[in-house]
Amino acid sequence: MEGDIFGELGDTSQVDSRVLQVFQKSLVQAQDILNQNRLLINEINQNHESRMPDNLSRNVGLIRELNSNIRRVVDLYADLSSSFTKSQEASSEGDSSGTLKSDGKVNQKRIRSS
Repeated sequence: MEGDIFGELGDTSQVDSRVLQVFQKSLVQAQDILNQNRLLINEINQNHESRMPDNLSRNVGLIRELNSNIRRVVDLYADLSSSFTKSQEASSEGDSSGTLKSDGKVNQKRIRSS
């Protein structure tokens, strides 16, 4: 797990691209684990269908590995969610008088006096 993305970020002018890079890296890691899980599930199913004692015994270890992988994916998504929330909070705190547009630039608002 990568941990908090803000520990990896340096200059605030590079935040958007760094945040996207870290998100992409985490999503690729999660996808790799999910692909591995698909293979594990296929092997578990084949072993179960064979009903051979050795294959059924092997499933115990495979299921443990599958459970561990699922926990890793959950942790990755939790970290992504937390990091995304923090990046949104940091963006909104960066300029309290403006709004953040989809391209990451601030749309300044004029404040009129009464």
